[in-house]
Order: sequence, then C-alpha cells, then structure tokens
Amino acid sequence: MRYVLIGRGRMGQLIQETAKAAGDELQASFDEFNMDQLGRLGKVADVVIDFSRPEALPEIASYVQRTGTALVSGTTGFSAPQLAQIESLGAHAPVLWSANYSLGVAVLSRALKEISGVLKPDFDIELTETHHNQKADAPSGTAKLLLESIDPNHELTAVYGRVGVPGKRRKNEVGIHALRGGTVAGTHTVHFFGPDEELEFTHRASSRQIFVNGALHMARLLPGKPNGFYNLQKILFNS
Repeated sequence: MRYVLIGRGRMGQLIQETAKAAGDELQASFDEFNMDQLGRLGKVADVVIDFSRPEALPEIASYVQRTGTALVSGTTGFSAPQLAQIESLGAHAPVLWSANYSLGVAVLSRALKEISGVLKPDFDIELTETHHNQKADAPSGTAKLLLESIDPNHELTAVYGRVGVPGKRRKNEVGIHALRGGTVAGTHTVHFFGPDEELEFTHRASSRQIFVNGALHMARLLPGKPNGFYNLQKILFNS
C-alpha cells in the first residue's frame, strides 16, 4: 500500500512505524507546518490517512476532490458541518471516517444499537470516558459514536457533568462525563441503571496500537471500493 499521511503526532508516528514494518510505502506526510504543500501534490498514493486536527480539513477535502484518492480519517473534534463535508467527499472517492478504529468498539457500538431500545424505557443511561491528560477534545469522539448508537433518533437530552443541572435526574436524560489524566489510552463505559439492577459495558484500550492496526487494515481495504461514504459498521457488518 502507498499512502499519504496527514498528522505527525503520536498517532501519526505509530502509523508510520507500523506501516513501514508491514512494507507499506509512505509517499508524503504533512502537519500544520506544511499543510499548504498538499495543494501541490498529485495523486501519488492509494490512500490518504488522516489523524490530524479539524483545521486541516479544507486542504484534505480539496486534495481528495482533485485527485480522487481514497481517504481514511480518524480525526476527532469535527463540527456537524465538517462531518457533513467529509461525508460529501464520498462523491469523489471512497471515504471512511471513524472516531475509533478498534474492532472491540465497533462490536460494542453494534451491541448498543441492538439493546438500547429495549432498555431505554425503564433504565437510566450514563456514559463515562477517560483519556490521557493531553487529549484536546471532550467528550471524546468515541463517546459521541456510542451515544449515537444508544440514541440514533436523538430522543434523549445530553447532560454533561451535571454541573448546574437543577432538580432530580429526568427520565429523558443521558449523562456524559469526561475524565482526563495520566497516559490512559482510552476507556469508555456505558451504564444502564434500572430498578434493582445495573448493566454495564466497558471497553478499555491498553495502547494506541489497536487504533493504528485497525486504521491500517481499513486503509488497505478501502482503495478500489466504489465512491461513497463508509463507516466501520458498513464495512464490518454490511450495515
């Protein structure tokens, strides 16, 4: 696989090291200091792998539109209009965006879709996420992904941290709580609190390597697929 890398932080470095060990070829890499040079790059790779910042999206979008190169993005912190822009790039190339490339999180997301409708009428739902102290966005992109699986029709009211929320907990709330500290790679827990019982789902990432492995696996699968916007559920479960 030949690839262009956007983002040279810790994730970008791990991607480059892992891809090199697998025999993949890095054609070019960019970060905030040289993103303007992407506009002068031709189609030199099978796929663009983006683990950068939302601010890089205009240059990335322009490149994908111009060259038709497949895009695998794991950047988080996008606004709703930015996510819509990423989805629209599917008209020009096969595009995959996910807040989390872990297979375990993909399975958890699917499980939540299956059970949440059964539990929501009688159970209170709370979601907690924990990450290292250098993570920029909160709540995490994975927390938002899991919330979408729990509440795809947006029937619940999200309450963040409960600071300043008056009165008792209401039935239509979903609590979302972000913890930051140390070097935690990522822990996400969804709590279902019912009458006299509790059901809990937890995913723990021991290192960022699981996200790197998943992203590279998808980067090898995506080129050659029809143009369109993909997610892990569509590729892994054909849904």
